Amino acid sequence: MKIAVLSTVKSLYSTRRLVEAAELKGHECVVIDHSKCYVGIRQGKPTIHYKGQDLVDIDAIIPRIGASVTFFGSSIVRQFEVMDVISANPSQGITRSRDKLRCMQILSGAGIGLPVTGFARNTSDVDDLINMVGGAPLVIKVLEGTQGIGVVLAETKKAASSVIEAFYGLGNNILIQEYIAESKGTDIRAFVVDGKVVGAMKRTAKEGEFRSNLHRGGTSSIVKLTKQEKETAIAAARELGLTVCGVDLIPSNRGPLVLEVNSSPGLEGIEKATGKDIASEIISFLEKQYEVKKLQKIELRKRKKKESKL
Repeated sequence: MKIAVLSTVKSLYSTRRLVEAAELKGHECVVIDHSKCYVGIRQGKPTIHYKGQDLVDIDAIIPRIGASVTFFGSSIVRQFEVMDVISANPSQGITRSRDKLRCMQILSGAGIGLPVTGFARNTSDVDDLINMVGGAPLVIKVLEGTQGIGVVLAETKKAASSVIEAFYGLGNNILIQEYIAESKGTDIRAFVVDGKVVGAMKRTAKEGEFRSNLHRGGTSSIVKLTKQEKETAIAAARELGLTVCGVDLIPSNRGPLVLEVNSSPGLEGIEKATGKDIASEIISFLEKQYEVKKLQKIELRKRKKKESKL
């Protein structure tokens, strides 16, 4: 296969590991900066161009779409899909997971455990909004935030009101969520590939910090998931239509709750914490999809040949 990793930075750990894993399995692998691609939309002949060349020989892609370019990046993934190129993640799953509100609504409708969450457009009923999620302390999240950026813990109702009003005043869309005190600054990242959890780590916030993100100074360690945690992570990935993702879970008195689902999860933290070759798991999934596609083409040719004889 010829595999393209869609990434804006070749030197990133995750990008390098995916290229390495693909080449070790005997595949050709290239890195394409999706932000510099451009598409041609015409009847019966969709195209993608990159650096003046028509990308006609790509068999599979691994999208590594950053949050700041979700709209354009997912459009490039969708164009590859139209061209019948295999993708490690479908474009629809990427856009669903990136919109935190849409993600929560989908998971809620599927009966998956979540922190109680509120969403509003203005501050006219801020007191009722705060009460709806159980009062203070509570967590306030910017919808477009990532890596813990734009996430605030408000310890009191007065502080929560001030932060909410400030975010609204700046034109930000935000979510308000209950604070799960019993988690004690820890959460779990479950890495899902093709409907299976292939690795999991526990992340612990540094002292004085409630966000456990590794980018915020948190630490990680390998963890063995409970059956319920595995089932929750797999169900969340399935409902969003993602085949490769990181599902962030927080332990609570009512079972594991989904905090977020990441369609471009980093590999460095999970591989170092677990000692597992997660990159190869992703390449193996693409190999499986490629074989399925070849068999489907063979069956289609047989059927057409048979029909032509009738």
